[in-house]
Amino acid sequence: MPNAIELKGITKRFPGVLANDNVNLTVAEGEIHAVCGENGAGKSTLMKILYGMQPADEGTMELFGEEKTFASPNEAIDAGIGMVHQHFMLANQLTVLENVILGAEPTKPGGLIDFVEASAHLEEVGKAYGLTVDSSDLVEMLEVGERQRVEIIKVLFRGAKILIFDEPTAVLVPQEVEELFRNMRELKANGATIIFIDHKLEEVLEIADTITVLRQGRTVATVKPDDVSASDLAELMVGSELPKPQLSESKALETVGLSLHEVTVLDEDNRPIVDNVSLSVRCGEILGIAGVEGNGQHELVGAILGTQSVDSGEVALMGDNISSQSVRKRRENGLGYIPQDRQEEGLLLTAPLWENAALGHQTAKPFSKGWRQWFIDRVGSRTQTERIREEYDVRTPNIEVSAHALSGGNQQKLIVGREMVSQPSVLVASHPTRGIDVGAQASVWGQIREARSQGLATLLISADLDELIGLSDSIVVMFRGQIVAQLDPSEITPRTLGAYMTGAAMEEAENE
Repeated sequence: MPNAIELKGITKRFPGVLANDNVNLTVAEGEIHAVCGENGAGKSTLMKILYGMQPADEGTMELFGEEKTFASPNEAIDAGIGMVHQHFMLANQLTVLENVILGAEPTKPGGLIDFVEASAHLEEVGKAYGLTVDSSDLVEMLEVGERQRVEIIKVLFRGAKILIFDEPTAVLVPQEVEELFRNMRELKANGATIIFIDHKLEEVLEIADTITVLRQGRTVATVKPDDVSASDLAELMVGSELPKPQLSESKALETVGLSLHEVTVLDEDNRPIVDNVSLSVRCGEILGIAGVEGNGQHELVGAILGTQSVDSGEVALMGDNISSQSVRKRRENGLGYIPQDRQEEGLLLTAPLWENAALGHQTAKPFSKGWRQWFIDRVGSRTQTERIREEYDVRTPNIEVSAHALSGGNQQKLIVGREMVSQPSVLVASHPTRGIDVGAQASVWGQIREARSQGLATLLISADLDELIGLSDSIVVMFRGQIVAQLDPSEITPRTLGAYMTGAAMEEAENE
């Protein structure tokens, strides 16, 4: 029987970068095959070649024994390959059925969409792969795990036999991860072949039949989960042991760095997205915020930064009310920010690194010329960027390259360095290690721990529950816009925290 996929000698070059260097990948039909590697190892490039997003410079690709080349994702989809993206590609205002058929609408004579046929086909797919979903539900009303199920059904609806899962657990709580893994095993049992991209090595070991490790653009090992540990995989990936997010004893001061008093944010329909939230973070303390995405964390961060208007309540920075201040003024007064999406919110991808290092701090020295705030000090900017490069191990040939040329981990280290060297009094860190490898993760954790020891007040928002538990002095849980629990990290597990995040823990308490 031919393998589902055979990639042989795949090489891909970009200006100044060899992204894939003679990569080989063999995926047996009907298996779950994990592909691991640090940021910049070549995983994304390899998957883009397989999915038709870009051509290889050298090498061959076979699907079920037949050589293929794809000029576009549509050609890959027609050949039976589908990609389940980490960031859901769904229209919230449409129903499940409308989302599933979008771009692949069955039509009647005359060109009208045949919703009856589409609904019947969706039901067929759901039954065949054990994925139940109500086709009439609005996507905006679904939980995160249910939205991911819609993404899976969407690619199956188009006839995919090979599914690429790109960081699928990044936004899921443990209970939702378990559900996803049940779905993946059901897909496998029904003949699907799955490529699983993930940085969480314990999850890789749990779900994969085979694991291929890439390092610096090359295939370094293909192993079976029973033959390796998470530490073994980490060493194969980055040459070091698996890091852990652990804190030393708390040295929190009495001074409150950030406080929110009864803050409420309303949506366009006058419904509270952030509902009467009060919290405080002391200098030298890390306060973690846990919550399934869509429960008000993003809007809460916006209220603190000034990008989201506050309908009632007060935000204070080092004791001063900043509720009416502009974003710029808050930043100048000592508010640091690591955004949840480095490429959308944190960087100008086509700009050089020295310009990116100034973002958010361009009116302050050494990036500006003192009182002439609107004039960039190019010498000072470059000097500061070189400092960030050295102190935060940003791996780049020089600071003139664009941010787009850096791997995800190095982009993240640039952003973390940019915020830390400005010496903020309060840091809002939103998903600071999302989508980065274990090496870069360890670096970011180390910088956050060190800043805490120096008296920085940090508000940490993360979907990585091990990260929240390991780094936080205290954790609050947001559910439907409200803070519903405050927990001691030393007394909880990720599963317990997940139960609070989904509301299950509160339901159990009410039923007792």
